[in-house]
Amino acid sequence: MSMSLGKAEINVTPLIDVLLVLIIIFMVVLPEHSVGLPAVAPQPSDGAAIEREQDIVVSVNQDRSISINHERIAIEHLQERLRAIFAARANPVIFVRGAGDLPFQAIAIVIDLARGAGVYQVGLMTE
Repeated sequence: MSMSLGKAEINVTPLIDVLLVLIIIFMVVLPEHSVGLPAVAPQPSDGAAIEREQDIVVSVNQDRSISINHERIAIEHLQERLRAIFAARANPVIFVRGAGDLPFQAIAIVIDLARGAGVYQVGLMTE
């Protein structure tokens, strides 16, 4: 028996044929374009303001006094006042604003009193 001393080569023609078939399959199977969720861009207002309920902002001042929409109130009466305000409102949401140097404990007391009044959606305002 004689052995051939030539170099062995792999026939790549069938491999290329398989790759071309796979490329065609992926091009057919994949959608031509993806569809996202419909979105509407905000439109400029026509000048007529929509009347809505005024937001309730509870401010804790530097001297730890409390005010609701610029109306001063004692902290002892805050929970009762919030109950009275939100008795007629459908959406109990308040925003709490604190002076810059106050510790968070002063803000947490106001949040705790608001939760006791039935207001569970509290937003914190920053400067």
